[in-house]
Amino acid sequence: MIESLDPRITRANIEADSAIDPLTPLDQFQTFEVFHQKKRGQQHVHVGIVHAPNPEMALLYAKEQYSRRGQTSNLWVVPTSCVTATEYFDDDIFSTTEEKIYRDPGTYKVIDRIKAYKERKAQTQS
Repeated sequence: MIESLDPRITRANIEADSAIDPLTPLDQFQTFEVFHQKKRGQQHVHVGIVHAPNPEMALLYAKEQYSRRGQTSNLWVVPTSCVTATEYFDDDIFSTTEEKIYRDPGTYKVIDRIKAYKERKAQTQS
């Protein structure tokens, strides 16, 4: 028998030398990505995945798993197979050209101007 730290495995009384057949495609539930919206008008944020046989059950599982404790306005579930991502070796598509640096809000030093304004205002009031 297989001895495991997980008592459920030990209780299953699985023979140590038994051959376990591989799972067929329908032996497993499909995975769904879950997106949570806390308040109406806010962005949906990816919070995790659930395994479910269909989208309706995925919504129920997502509700139980990700909206029990916190405030929830809306949930989305999307089959993982429908998510398309870029390849890591294509990272050059995200690089910006130097002549368009003005489009990056991080390049503006507004906070320095605000601090200088507050210091001038404090000096004139004292």
